[in-house]
Amino acid sequence: MRPLLIFLFSVLASADALAWNAAGHRLSAIIAWQEMAPETRAFVDTALRHHPDHGRWREKAGADDSALIFAEASTWPDSIRHDPRFTEETAASPLPGFPDMQRHSNWHYVDFDRRGKRGRGQLDRQISTLSETLKTAQDAARIAWALPWLAHLVADLHQPFHVGYPADHGGNSLLVEDPADARRPFVSLHTWWDDLPGKSGLRGKRLWQKAGALLAEQAPPQQGNEALWLRESRALLPSLYPENAGSVALLVDATYQARARKIAERRISEAGWRLAGRLDAIYRQRVSHGTPLEFSRQQ
Repeated sequence: MRPLLIFLFSVLASADALAWNAAGHRLSAIIAWQEMAPETRAFVDTALRHHPDHGRWREKAGADDSALIFAEASTWPDSIRHDPRFTEETAASPLPGFPDMQRHSNWHYVDFDRRGKRGRGQLDRQISTLSETLKTAQDAARIAWALPWLAHLVADLHQPFHVGYPADHGGNSLLVEDPADARRPFVSLHTWWDDLPGKSGLRGKRLWQKAGALLAEQAPPQQGNEALWLRESRALLPSLYPENAGSVALLVDATYQARARKIAERRISEAGWRLAGRLDAIYRQRVSHGTPLEFSRQQ
């Protein structure tokens, strides 16, 4: 039993909260792309071409496809956590094309205790700040930097454990047992939810197919704003803790898994629709205020 306990402790100690995995973020982004107005897509595509990592996204997407590149861009705020160019500290001199070299780990979540008192994290506030940046900024580099962050954080806010309780670090310090997963039968509850969208390598034709299936199965949500999206995730959270015990941890049985998957699919879809609505509104405001929209495309 002792070796097992040591292993389980290491699982929790190494937990790295990422919200939805890369597949979940790409799904929300592709749904948003399909729901955005054509002129908004053109604005997003043109702006992202000014990002220093646009070539990396194109390579990962496997094609010079604006929608798939947008999907890759939506995973960027997680990928920079392990990118040596970026740091948790303020960089004195950002690299060319980057207005900011910080990883901003506290942007991905916001804590509330069970009485509703706010704790650490800036998730909802940064969605508001980034939206304002995109409405008013004229610097192409800042717009290109803010777009992936907004796409990513809107999806993060729809993952209930990213508005979790500080007592268990948003489910990161709570172990669950999944008998259906022979490869990883023990993970943190947060990690288990992050992986509900499927394998992180979801791309290309399979990504389009799954996004299309989600769109067909889900009804468009009320648009609302980050305050509403936050309340929805917080309302879901108390019911998402498994009730049954496994051998040494809480058990995610078949009934729990089926319910969790439905919730995850709905939240990923809602994030996509709402991201589209937010980006459409940003584009319309830029047009109405006469903010320059045309950037010279990078070659």
